[in-house]
Amino acid sequence: MQPVPDAIDPLVFIPGMMMDGRLFRHQNLALNPERATISFLPIGEDRIEALAERALAQLPERFALVGHGLGGIVAMEVVRRAPARVLRLCLMSTSPLPESPTQASEREPLIIGARTGRLLEAVKANLCADWMAPGAGRLTLSEEILQIGLELGADVFVQQSRALQRRADLQSALRRFKGPSLVLCGEHDQLFPLKRQKLLADLLPHSQLQIIPHAAHMAPLENPVLVTQALANWLSWPAEETGLARDA
Repeated sequence: MQPVPDAIDPLVFIPGMMMDGRLFRHQNLALNPERATISFLPIGEDRIEALAERALAQLPERFALVGHGLGGIVAMEVVRRAPARVLRLCLMSTSPLPESPTQASEREPLIIGARTGRLLEAVKANLCADWMAPGAGRLTLSEEILQIGLELGADVFVQQSRALQRRADLQSALRRFKGPSLVLCGEHDQLFPLKRQKLLADLLPHSQLQIIPHAAHMAPLENPVLVTQALANWLSWPAEETGLARDA
């Protein structure tokens, strides 16, 4: 039997907290001519497990998967539940570790604020200075990200905050995943710095770690050309080398 390449299988993007498909708009535009792309928004549930179940119910049978931040955590849970459906995995600015009690408690004032008509303040507090690298376009990009968060609304903010508070340890799921894996880390990312992203790469048996210069937490928007190039290269890695070839 000859292996069948996964070029016809779609590419699924899962954006991070209080973001939508616009996070990956540059990559979607550049990669879509070669394969179908799908954006799955991690909304409507307040647990990572439920978000992953919703994704698996909506997505095709096989797909390549990209997750950023909260979306990366959902992607890891998808891998834990259905590794055979994920052909390859790319994680950006995320962590397989659960939140500490301190981190979880720090979300409570923001949740209360969002519930009581202060969503703008909650989103601004969540959009900290460390989200973006220094540069001329930082202010414009911050305003765009803030607007997307306001459009998503208070219910989504609360649901996603609760999901992050309750997330489980997903390290074992990564250790078992055999597909081609890419970990992208913004050079200036202080939320998920290089040390944490090295942990991700070390957990995945067939992975590469790539640092994105001139970018922090929002690398797909801060350095879209290099992120797109990294994804295109990752999509070209032979699946059969890591046991993902399919029989014709």
